[in-house]
Amino acid sequence: MKNLLLHRVTEPFRAVIKLPASKSEANRALILNALTGGKATITNVSEARDTQTMRRLLASTDPVADVLDAGTTMRFLTAYFAVSGQKKTLTGTSRMCERPIGILVDALRTLGADIRCTRKEGYPPLDLMGFSYSGINQLSIRGDVSSQFISALLMIAPTLPDGLTLRLTGELGSRPYIEMTLRQMAAFGVMVRSDWETATLTVPAKAYQPVEFAVENDWSGASYWFAMVALGPEGSELTLPGLKQDSLQGDSVVAKLMTSLGVKSEFTGNGFHLSQILPADAFTWDFTDCPDLAQTVAVICAAKGIPAQFSGIESLKVKETDRIKAVQTELQKFGGDLREVIPNELYEIKPIPKSAFGDPKSIHTYDDHRMAMAFAPLAMLTDVVIEEPGVVAKSFPGFWEEVSKLVTIEST
Repeated sequence: MKNLLLHRVTEPFRAVIKLPASKSEANRALILNALTGGKATITNVSEARDTQTMRRLLASTDPVADVLDAGTTMRFLTAYFAVSGQKKTLTGTSRMCERPIGILVDALRTLGADIRCTRKEGYPPLDLMGFSYSGINQLSIRGDVSSQFISALLMIAPTLPDGLTLRLTGELGSRPYIEMTLRQMAAFGVMVRSDWETATLTVPAKAYQPVEFAVENDWSGASYWFAMVALGPEGSELTLPGLKQDSLQGDSVVAKLMTSLGVKSEFTGNGFHLSQILPADAFTWDFTDCPDLAQTVAVICAAKGIPAQFSGIESLKVKETDRIKAVQTELQKFGGDLREVIPNELYEIKPIPKSAFGDPKSIHTYDDHRMAMAFAPLAMLTDVVIEEPGVVAKSFPGFWEEVSKLVTIEST
């Protein structure tokens, strides 16, 4: 399946969409389960490649752990393998080995981990050589680089002889993901004292309790269906089962955000029903706490001609690809853009002219699952070709099967 041609949708649709389980929740639950000695019961585990990679590597005795392109898996396993004293080599794709991990490595070294960066300091591959507790139980770590570094340290902290106090410095990004970690730790019996005014998190030394934990469906995956409704023919509706009203996931903010872009969401008791409403005249949003939504929202705003300003998207430059550059390049094919107004701070959307929706244009996906899924909703307005559509396996293996409920798809 080299490319997929998505034919323009001309009739209103009504469908029930099967969402994947949250890989963010599942990845944390798998680490927490491993820290109980594998005695917990985790249900609705994500079929996403990242999560299945985590599951496989946790069970493997192989001295080399290849995380492929799974950033969360790399960060969480680095902390887990380090403090559990396992001797492992952690590696991944060429892109993964370009993604910095020095802040986490330095923190783990301070705690007593022997970690060696075998090619370039601060980057994978990593050789984990063992752990000897240093006696240090307080760390300062930047909060503006990756919340996954913080979550990785939080989850292993109760296993340290004296627990751990983390002081977060600078601006804090993706706080909802840190709060997700704290709430899942609490579900496994460890309560963290959080003082957000002083940006201090205090974790006691305590054994995790084996529990039954059910993973919620994925709000990040839900965002693409909000986009389908936002751009779909008048009268289109979708139902998304398996989403909670009081979700652990930061990307659940998409329900609030999308009211400005023309989508009403109503909780049904077992998920959400999406329908169309009039959008706002303009849109402004700080994506610091939900960067994974930015690509999807950029496409919606450009396609609907909604004047928009984005901030808090700097972290997109060091994801699976430089997502800011990728979105700019693909929007420019349609005459739109994501223009930088203030360097590394503020961006604005240049709308796509309606005349651009005609002949099919090809979307390059940059080995990035979110590029494929963020641009797929353009099929509501025009024929569109998605290159290398298999990238969606990273987080939503059944995505194209679900899209086919709304869109006529051809392999090319």
